[in-house]
Formats: sequence, C-alpha cells, structure tokens
Amino acid sequence: MAYCEQADILEQVDEDVLIQLTDDADAGEVDNDKVTRAIADADAEIDGYCGSRYSVPFSTVPDMIRKLSVDISVFNLYARRMGAPEDRKLRYDNAVRYLKDVSKGYASLGVQPVPDAPGEGDYTGGSRVTVRDKVFDEDTMDKY
Repeated sequence: MAYCEQADILEQVDEDVLIQLTDDADAGEVDNDKVTRAIADADAEIDGYCGSRYSVPFSTVPDMIRKLSVDISVFNLYARRMGAPEDRKLRYDNAVRYLKDVSKGYASLGVQPVPDAPGEGDYTGGSRVTVRDKVFDEDTMDKY
C-alpha cells in the first residue's frame, strides 16, 4: 500500500505542473505510471529510515508519513524532469532530516515502535544459570 496517492500530490501541485513533470510523450495528461513510480521511490526511502525503529511497510499510514511521502514524491517528480525549485528542495531536505531523527529515536511518528530485543540483565523469568567460584585456582594449585 502506498503512503500517499496522486490526489494527495494534486493538493500540493497544480495539475498543469504535474502534467509538465510526467508527460514525456506530450499527450497532454498526467502519466500515472510516473507518479506511481515517484511515490514508490519515496516510500522506499521512508521505509529505509523508519525500518530500524518501526515495522515497515506501515499497515496504517501515520499522517506524518503521508505528508513526508507527498513531499518526497513531488521532489522526485521535479528531479526527474527539470530539477526541483528551492522550496521543494527545502521540503525534501526537511523530510529527510525528520526521517533521520525518527531513525535515531529523536522524533516519533505517533505509532508504537518495534520493541527492542531483551538485553543483558533483562530477566523475564525462566531458567537462570549460576557459576560457582573456582575451587582450584592458581593459588591453590601452587601448593601441589
């Protein structure tokens, strides 16, 4: 499931601009395959950052992930055609910065992260092994 849809992108970008960004064949309409590809690339980038803390792909898309997917997808569309304007580049850079913070645990997406594996000293019950002191160590063996 994609994190955003073409309709979400059209809320950010005028349809005429989207046609300019995707219509390589001069058909006068949006090339849906190119939009789908830009979204898939954006979602893969998001999963790359979020995969260390969350189970990806997200089954229920958090609002922040949808927003980031739109910003990255629009940047991808501009980048494939004519280069992104400064405001789109800034939005992309901010999205990546936020995703880096998410991957480090500095920012949250508002969903439950994957629990950490139990560490040393996290006793949760069950068998426990103890070790006794050595009876024969260097000091006692020197006497023989």
